Amino acid sequence: MNKTIVSFLTSFIPNKARKEKWHQILTKINLADVTKKGFAEVIAGLIPHKMTRNRWRGILRYGPFNAISLKSKMQRNKEVATQHYLAVCAIAKNEGPYFEEWIEWHRSVGVEKFYIYDNESTDNTKEILTPYIETGIVEYTFWPGMKQQLPAYDDCLEKHRLDTHWIAVIDLDEFIKPVKDKSIPDFLKRFESFAAVEINWLVYGSGGAKTKENGGVMERFRKHSLASHGANRHVKSIVNPRRVFSFIGCHEVARLDGKTADSHGNIVEKHFRDREPQHDVIRINHYAVKSYEEFLQKRARGRARALEQRDLGYFTWLDLNDVEEATEVEKD
Repeated sequence: MNKTIVSFLTSFIPNKARKEKWHQILTKINLADVTKKGFAEVIAGLIPHKMTRNRWRGILRYGPFNAISLKSKMQRNKEVATQHYLAVCAIAKNEGPYFEEWIEWHRSVGVEKFYIYDNESTDNTKEILTPYIETGIVEYTFWPGMKQQLPAYDDCLEKHRLDTHWIAVIDLDEFIKPVKDKSIPDFLKRFESFAAVEINWLVYGSGGAKTKENGGVMERFRKHSLASHGANRHVKSIVNPRRVFSFIGCHEVARLDGKTADSHGNIVEKHFRDREPQHDVIRINHYAVKSYEEFLQKRARGRARALEQRDLGYFTWLDLNDVEEATEVEKD
């Protein structure tokens, strides 16, 4: 945000320490993006139907003239072959200790490329990612600023529309787990007529762990919520970047053409909050809180979409340990 505007806005804050804090926060905000988003919210808010409203929110945020230009560009390049079938896009801050497990898991289920946006990490994130960067598995982008989740996602779409058939847009605490198929690409082969696929969360709790212990996330946390819990209605999207404009929020995308499907192959006609969760074909294991110590670390890192910290109630909401997942040996 322009420094003059920031100085004017913070001049009304009498407390010096608080004034300095907000001065630093506001300086990192892109005023043009905020203005565009505000305009989109006002206009789209006039549309009564939720699904139609959300789509137009994304289109307006992208810009109508940009949308026309994109549609023309995609038409001209429709025969261009992609380099990859499936990639993942994520933005992260100070999550270095979790990257290796997360990358290796997704490689094991068919992800070929990772577009990683580093939101001002000060830990060992770059060190952990360096071997993957050098081999071309990870494309690394340093991405500073506040509230940068959606701008990072949209940048990824713009840069890689012609590079990969699908992009899964998820967080470092989310692991995509095919249930009926051996890999995510095997699952996606049935959805190539769609612009996007929405996959439900299955929320995993702390299992009573107070402190961070040795071992991977998937190994340490094996208790999850009941499948029907309301939090599991949340989805994340795997999108065809040639057929979408931009992200509406971190869960949904505004489509250029085509339809969005759920994991059963049904056309999505209701908002995800109005649908029952599906976990029998594919799901996203969401390790939202991990141990209480790790939750506090996550809370201190801040949020990619908001200025305020998570409330401590977030832990209570998602510390769900109703069902213990069977080990592979037990399954056999």
